[in-house]
Amino acid sequence: MSRILSRSVPWFPVPKGRYTGGEPLGDTVRVLAAEDTAALRGLVARDPVANIFMDAQLDATASAAPTPGGSLVLGRYDGGELRSALWVGANLVPIQAGPEDAVPFATAVLGLHRNFSSIFGPANAVLPLWDSLRPESTQEAFDVRGRQPLMVLSQPPSMLPSTRVRRSTAQDYDAVLPACAAMFQEELGYSPLDAGGSFYRSRVRSLIQHGHSFVDRAADGTIRFKAELGTVSAHATQIQGVWVHPSHRGEGISGPAMAAVVGSALALAPLTSLYVNDYNRPALATYRRVGFEQVGEFATVLF
Repeated sequence: MSRILSRSVPWFPVPKGRYTGGEPLGDTVRVLAAEDTAALRGLVARDPVANIFMDAQLDATASAAPTPGGSLVLGRYDGGELRSALWVGANLVPIQAGPEDAVPFATAVLGLHRNFSSIFGPANAVLPLWDSLRPESTQEAFDVRGRQPLMVLSQPPSMLPSTRVRRSTAQDYDAVLPACAAMFQEELGYSPLDAGGSFYRSRVRSLIQHGHSFVDRAADGTIRFKAELGTVSAHATQIQGVWVHPSHRGEGISGPAMAAVVGSALALAPLTSLYVNDYNRPALATYRRVGFEQVGEFATVLF
């Protein structure tokens, strides 16, 4: 289960910029401002599953304007109408974008002179964007994961949930943190706790405080299973960070554990989602047994 990605990572710092909203970054692209919020919400609403990251950001900020931390949203216009958007923060996240938006957005992003931890979202937007960025980018991708099934579930899971899975508490933090770090290192090849990892520690603590972290702990305190609702909006949730301790893999605990997480997720929004690398056949099989169905395909570029 270690191969599900946790790409919504607001715990990476973002360089603060000079943008306040409305600045043109090309013939058809500009930085969105507060007055563009309704238009951006309308764009997001076209696909609340694929656009859950931006939906959750709007829930948090209530505005399309640049954030105090330096994140901003670029909008591409056609005849005065917002046709697509791009979140620019620690990550690049396309919103209702396609191959035709790649060059205009890439040109705008290159002009910002920023670095990013990843690009993630629908594959038909992410891969063309990276192809357009790559020739001039100062960053080199260490992995491009081009096929990640996007799966959803909007009804009770098709298997009985584990009674052992529960929300993490503050008392679980000292066990949850190394479990999260172990999953991250398995997935990306390095520890998020390198150089102190203060942003990552804050992220894990925040997930616990908001009731979005779930664990199954053995009698000796070992975390057998853990997962998070990494992104939550009024319309959907996204399950991330699914991980089974190596010593408990193959015991059949992942399906019932996921069913328990799904039950909690569906209490917060009408559907829950996840995305996973296509080569992770065991995880895909488990999610299908729980009741998830594929509705699209994501891609992730990692720096």
